[in-house]
Amino acid sequence: MITITFPNGDKKQFDTGITPLQIAESISPRLAQDVIAASVNDKEWDITRPISEDAAIKLFKWDDPEGKHAFWHTSAHLLAEALQELYPGVKFGIGPAIENGFYYDIDPGEHTITSADFPKIEAKMMELVAKKEAVVRNDISKADALKMFGDRGETYKCELISELADGTISTYTQGAFTDLCRGPHLPNTGIIKAVKVLSLAGAYWRGDEKRNQLVRVYGISFPKKKLLDEYLVLLEEAKKRDHRKLGKEMELFTFSQKVGAGLPLWLPKGAALRERLENFLRKVQKQHGYLQVITPHIGNKALYVTSGHYAKYGKDSFQPIHTPEEGEEYLLKPMNCPHHCEIYRSSPRSYKDLPLRLAEFGTVYRYEQSGELHGLTRVRGFTQDDAHLFCTPEQVKGEFLKVMDIIFYIFKTLKFENFEAQISLRDPNKKEKYVGTDENWEKAERAIIEACEEKGLKARTELGEAAFYGPKLDFMVKDAIGRRWQLGTIQVDYNLPERFGLEYTGADNQKHRPVMIHRAPFGSLERFVAVLLEHTAGKLPLWLTTDQAVILPISEKFNDYAELVQKELAEFDIRAIIDSRNEKIGKKIRDNELKRIPYLLIVGEKEAQNGEISVRKQGEGDKGSIKIANFAADLVKEIEELTKQ
Repeated sequence: MITITFPNGDKKQFDTGITPLQIAESISPRLAQDVIAASVNDKEWDITRPISEDAAIKLFKWDDPEGKHAFWHTSAHLLAEALQELYPGVKFGIGPAIENGFYYDIDPGEHTITSADFPKIEAKMMELVAKKEAVVRNDISKADALKMFGDRGETYKCELISELADGTISTYTQGAFTDLCRGPHLPNTGIIKAVKVLSLAGAYWRGDEKRNQLVRVYGISFPKKKLLDEYLVLLEEAKKRDHRKLGKEMELFTFSQKVGAGLPLWLPKGAALRERLENFLRKVQKQHGYLQVITPHIGNKALYVTSGHYAKYGKDSFQPIHTPEEGEEYLLKPMNCPHHCEIYRSSPRSYKDLPLRLAEFGTVYRYEQSGELHGLTRVRGFTQDDAHLFCTPEQVKGEFLKVMDIIFYIFKTLKFENFEAQISLRDPNKKEKYVGTDENWEKAERAIIEACEEKGLKARTELGEAAFYGPKLDFMVKDAIGRRWQLGTIQVDYNLPERFGLEYTGADNQKHRPVMIHRAPFGSLERFVAVLLEHTAGKLPLWLTTDQAVILPISEKFNDYAELVQKELAEFDIRAIIDSRNEKIGKKIRDNELKRIPYLLIVGEKEAQNGEISVRKQGEGDKGSIKIANFAADLVKEIEELTKQ
């Protein structure tokens, strides 16, 4: 007999070799029908895989992230099985589940696959689904795995196998398709009820531009046809909200191949939007005692060797800049924190000087693969709303809590009210990936956990997601159509102060090591603007939007009055433009509503005589006539309400 422990702490004995599915059946037939994946002692587990020792078990349904992962992982294998039948001789790379669906990287060989083939691929997948093929796991030796995949000419799989340790290799088979895989998977393909092939992309094998370029086939699947239909509607809405489309329509940013891929150019309206975001955060930071600093866009390579960033991120950085000086090398700045460490070191510090809060809108550069670039969300040059807090060990939790307050205020002001938090810890089984002592890691992790408990913030814990120098608290916001975006982050770091030899003189007149807190509420201005545009569908908050109002004279003879209105509004710092085109007022209204301008102010003979404007609000229609000064006062009050702390 073995003892099974359930998430609520209950324990129950079962025969050795029982499966998670059988355990679910012992609880209720409905649970057995719904469960599609499990974890056993925190390891992913097939629901038909036997358990041979005492274990803590969790059962997952479709609504659980772990359930979706297993569902989409199996769907990736189903896609590969369909491609194998339709295109004999194709070779397979990797096929993981992703946040929304799955993909498979394939080498098509002599075949050409285009979007015109999607219906054919989907039909083949559903044909295989109808067979309800069992998905069977086999643990095999490294030698057998190499022979099996080598005989099939699967060079990509053999490369992966060659890097694995013997005794850790498993395969999954469904029908005539066998894949190298850790799992877990659905017990059979019949659970999949709806599939959609979404897109194609190029992907270099293992992300290396010097290796073969494979075809990445993206797809998604669901346990009900209705869920697929709902997702496709959501997909159409997402296309309308695409920040690349909105950014072009709103004249915010552009890209130029002559400037370089992944290097955004901010147009005047976009630059003004960024400036407003920066000023908003600067005001908040000033109230919290932050000091603004500026650091160069490059740094000596030795700086990043000291910090450890070169060893960890050197491959993802732009290559060193060689100067005429023999042996002298510089890097485009990949991180701001080493520069801030040197600012701290520039003067002797006392415990009375701490906490020292240094903030910078610092532009950094990282060489992302060209295939990974995507609008403003994945770029090669971006500006972080970075700050580094240097404090005593006793001040860590208090400072961490204050940073959380800033992030909560930003999310509230910008109406990101639906968000999740994740405590990212190091992987205790792979400590070689991180720098620093066990003692410092334990103190840093404890500070984050206690801060979340004190705030009553429910945060899930993820092992192996920490930065190489310290644990962190990441915030994932859900936008208006339910998509998750990773934005703000706070990190506790005992290690960089150690590497840079940072010190302060304590009350005991002895030298002590400060603790460093890294924080970026926006994450980066580029990514934040992209998420904000998609969240609001371009209808930015009134205080942030480029043009808060547009004045629409009903004919040319009222242009002078429109200018008078504009000047009076400007005295209240209200950003208004005039549409003086010789067009009918109906067309002007339609055109400017498409530009997502919050207020349309119509002026004609009656308004000019009475010193008024006729107000039309975006999405709400006519609001009637009002004196210019009264409208301005109402707008100022509305903006103050939106941004008050």
